[in-house]
Amino acid sequence: MDLHMMNCELLATCSALGYLEGDTYHKEPDCLESVKDLIRYLRHEDETRDVRQQLGAAQILQSDLLPILTQHRQDKPLFDAVIRLMVNLTQPALLCFGSLPKEPSFRHHFLQVLTYLQAYKEAFASEKAFGVLSETLYELLQLGWEERQEEDNLLIERILLLVRNILHVPADLDQEKKIDDDASIHDQLLWAIHLSGLDDLLLFLASSSAEQQWSLHVLEIVSLMFRDQNPEQLAGIGQGRLAQERSADVAELEVLRQREMAEKKTRALQRGNRHSRFGGSYIVQGLKSIGERDLIFHKGLHNLRNYSSDLGKQPKKVPKRRQAARELSIQRRSALNVRLFLRDFCSEFLENCYNRLMGSVKDHLLREKAQQHDETYYMWALAFFMAFNRAASFRPGLVSETLSVRTFHFIEQNLTNYYEMMLTDRKEAASWARRMHLALKAYQELLATVNEMDLSPDEAVRESSRIIKNNIFYVMEYRELFLTLFRKFDERCQPRSFLRDLVETTHLFLKMLERFCRSRGNLVVQNKRKKRRKKKKVLDQATVSGNVPSSPEELEAMWPALAEQLECCAQNPELGIDSMVPFDAASEVPVEEQRAEAMVRIQDCLLAGQAPQALTLLRSAREVWPEGDVFGSQDISPEEEIQLLKQILSAPLPRQQGPEECGTEEEEEEEEEEEEEELQVVQVSEKEFNFLDYLKRFACSTVVRAYVLLLRSYQQNSAHTNHCIVKMLHRLAHDLKMEALLFQLSVFCLFNRLLSDPAAGAYKELVTFAKYILGKFFALAAVNQKAFVELLFWKNTAVVREMTEGYGSLDDRSSSRRAPTWSPEEEARLRELYLAHKDVEGQDVVEAILAHLNTVPRTRKQIIHHLVQLGLADSVKDFQRKGTHIVLWTGDQELELQRLFEEFQDSDDVLGHIMKNITAKRSRARIVDKLLALGLVAERRELYKKRRKKLASSILPNGAESLKDFCQEDLEEEEKLPEEDSEEDEEGSSEAEEVQGSLVLSTENLGQSLHQEGFSTPLLWLQHCLIRAADDREEDGCSQAVPLVPLTEENEEAMENEQFQQLLRKLGVRPPASEQETFWRIPAKLSPTQLRRVAASLNQPEEEQKLQPELQPEVPGEEGSDEEHCKEHRPQALRALLLTHKKKGLASPEEEDTVGKEQLKTAPKKRQLLDSDEEQEDEGRNRAPELAAPRIQKKKRFQIEDDEDD
Repeated sequence: MDLHMMNCELLATCSALGYLEGDTYHKEPDCLESVKDLIRYLRHEDETRDVRQQLGAAQILQSDLLPILTQHRQDKPLFDAVIRLMVNLTQPALLCFGSLPKEPSFRHHFLQVLTYLQAYKEAFASEKAFGVLSETLYELLQLGWEERQEEDNLLIERILLLVRNILHVPADLDQEKKIDDDASIHDQLLWAIHLSGLDDLLLFLASSSAEQQWSLHVLEIVSLMFRDQNPEQLAGIGQGRLAQERSADVAELEVLRQREMAEKKTRALQRGNRHSRFGGSYIVQGLKSIGERDLIFHKGLHNLRNYSSDLGKQPKKVPKRRQAARELSIQRRSALNVRLFLRDFCSEFLENCYNRLMGSVKDHLLREKAQQHDETYYMWALAFFMAFNRAASFRPGLVSETLSVRTFHFIEQNLTNYYEMMLTDRKEAASWARRMHLALKAYQELLATVNEMDLSPDEAVRESSRIIKNNIFYVMEYRELFLTLFRKFDERCQPRSFLRDLVETTHLFLKMLERFCRSRGNLVVQNKRKKRRKKKKVLDQATVSGNVPSSPEELEAMWPALAEQLECCAQNPELGIDSMVPFDAASEVPVEEQRAEAMVRIQDCLLAGQAPQALTLLRSAREVWPEGDVFGSQDISPEEEIQLLKQILSAPLPRQQGPEECGTEEEEEEEEEEEEEELQVVQVSEKEFNFLDYLKRFACSTVVRAYVLLLRSYQQNSAHTNHCIVKMLHRLAHDLKMEALLFQLSVFCLFNRLLSDPAAGAYKELVTFAKYILGKFFALAAVNQKAFVELLFWKNTAVVREMTEGYGSLDDRSSSRRAPTWSPEEEARLRELYLAHKDVEGQDVVEAILAHLNTVPRTRKQIIHHLVQLGLADSVKDFQRKGTHIVLWTGDQELELQRLFEEFQDSDDVLGHIMKNITAKRSRARIVDKLLALGLVAERRELYKKRRKKLASSILPNGAESLKDFCQEDLEEEEKLPEEDSEEDEEGSSEAEEVQGSLVLSTENLGQSLHQEGFSTPLLWLQHCLIRAADDREEDGCSQAVPLVPLTEENEEAMENEQFQQLLRKLGVRPPASEQETFWRIPAKLSPTQLRRVAASLNQPEEEQKLQPELQPEVPGEEGSDEEHCKEHRPQALRALLLTHKKKGLASPEEEDTVGKEQLKTAPKKRQLLDSDEEQEDEGRNRAPELAAPRIQKKKRFQIEDDEDD
């Protein structure tokens, strides 16, 4: 745009600013008003930014504004206005247009504005302009906060913004054409800042606690100053060439030399002895042309190797939306003096400013005082200055502010947020990808710094590194981050540099994690998994309370028990009428319309077996609603009341449903096969970490393809990048034995290009790995001819296993987990059984099918779903278990339950045996609730399935075999019994197998040790508690868990002692099961005889020796080989007889025989002897029937027979 095309008003305003005569600028009288007018024009410019373009074309900033700024600084109003106008003119083009325009016309305007900004940047590259800004800023900072006015703060902010805008202008590479070590315009700008002293003012603003409000501005300016710099190169300036740099240069020169020599050798081979105008034509056998004939080649033989079918073809044009992302950040070496200045600035910044400035910026970000996306400057500064510190002279104290777990968490959160936004906001995906790259660089540098801390000679630094790594490796999100980034890598949005940094960061993370696992031996980490939890349906009031209307037969069977209760209560005419209100006063339904609800409440009380409450509610309702004699007349007799209640019990009363229930029914109609809505709940647990299992997560085609994509540019990659690629691929191929993941045609083409590269000698690691993979492939191809076809596809781990182990091996391995298919004969049998049993009353058709289906074992769920698939049933809801609707228990059923419990209470699976033998089939939850209500068990834990621990007899001391059954803790299930009915609960219960440590000391040894430590009084108190519990259980005839309540300080201290608690566990005493329990409890499963034997084992040796002479005549001797055995069991027998003598006197032989049989009954039912020791045990038992503690012969081998409910 030329000057003569400028708007006349705008031209007149610019002319009124003044004129430049030589080096002196003469301002006009209306100069200040003209500057304000220009600001006003810029405020009202159109979307093409016409005013801005006209001012840029007229070079107003270079010819007028800069001279006014440098020569008329004393005119403060004019100076302030010029600063305001400059800030507006130099703001970034992206900020002017909002985003990069896509339309050609707007793109032209955008590029034009960008050209004017680059001209402004070149004009500012002088010490004079920055000198004025620096002096003005220095004078303003000299003022204290109480002297500083609002205008002063605005001017400080505008000066910082002006510097930011000038530094933000991108370089015009085509225009400058500067090489490394040459001074570009940006370098000239940095040198002008250094000469003016503005860099010192920036350091002051960053280090001063009174100037925290400018923290973000300073950080943004610093990040723009070091935009094109490499921190490792800056740290090495002035120290000579490092050995690493020299080796890199030598390797690069060697690659170039080898290529040049290969090219010379090729040209020498192509040069013939004499020139021939006719090169000849040749037929290439085996290579077809367009037709069926062989290809005719019209060039020399030396060109045959370069022949390709693609010669002369137009390359396929890739659409813009599928093109790979371009690299935007370009690093270059500035002039030496500029790099020295920047190195000194970095050192001073780390020494005095970094920790304070980064803490202030982090606080602004967390308190949302910053603008949007300002956290990117924070992440850039973190990555740059920590890398500089690590490369210069590593001092962790200089970067301690950002060296913490909280910083890892902050970076990980932003990285995850950018990743999610890149997937959702597709229009701005490239911008989100650039931010994600900055976050990844910061994360990489954090890991590199922590890794460097491991090499520190200071023990405190190494300990800090260990703590940080322990926290990082423990949390699941940090370990899963790299997998997520690899799987969602998109080369259309993310440039190749992002992939390079991702590969290098993953390599560093895996190396640190592997070394940490080796040093620790075992590592416990956090594990999160989504668990599906079923949401209960919203049922009506009767269903929630358990009072579901039953069939007429069940109601008839229920009525006699209710009638007896009603006859007892009906004689009292004033039976608590005022105690129950038949209506809801808070309900929106009027009282007159609540009669039907009152009738339903009476029926619910009858169904629940609450006859007195039903009668009371009937009489109260009669008082409230006397009209119509709906609830009986006022002079009704007791017999008529009972008959009325019987009619209410059997009446089909309408039950209203709330809005939630109606909504549930609509959902059920929409989802026929879904009985309950499933919710996903994140369940957090801990597990032992396995490095190879974690490495297997990377064994997928998406990760391998990303690595191969980066490997294609191996010539441009650094040696470290190529090493990271090969190391990961070697981990997958060698450590995991999954070489077939790399059996892909594009990978082999890359290997071919690598092996035929003249400079292949410089890539020895790549060449070795390529030969290893090719050797593995040809070895497999000799066995599996289909491997050549598999080259066309990327493969997952399942296909790799089939390729190496044989096709079909995966199906054989997973056949046990996969449901077997239905044959036509099985389907015909299923159809026949269903039609035969579907109309049988009182019978579960699925249970009947399971009983008669003598084919492959099937589960209830499989049969139900296949019936629905065959069209024999409409929905799985048709097969809900009828047993779950049985809520009321009759007297005979309660007696049967009590009998079954007494019969199987000593078995390993009490609940399983009860469910198998009970007549009226009910769910686990109903049986457990009834057992708790009857008082047969004190808590649900007593019904858990148990497994006896095998204990070698050599560990147990003399006489300890007889205490084996009740001194060992049972293995309990991890999961509690479910409260709701589900098909999985009734198909089988999962048994948790917990491995407990072996017994180190016997009960007697522990008791003696505690006696010696001064716990005699607590041991005596524990003995009395056990004896008292045994006496109470004999008198009452029932067993309940008894808490051990210490009432003295000595007993409380003993209960807190670890050795005393170990003794309690070996005696069978149970610790508090949950947070609601406080005391240890004597479990209900221990019989009185067992409790007395446990108490006898706690006797002191002195008492035993005193009482042995008294009781010795009462213990008859034995002859032969049994004498030694009697001596082994004599102390135990003495203790048992002593307690019996103290409490009840001497026991008769019949009682002792009964005790012996009762002890033998406690042996596990699942154990069956397989050798001849059983006969010897029987003989020993017959020879010594008078012993109070009969022996149990040592069992050598056991066969476990599982009677679990399938």
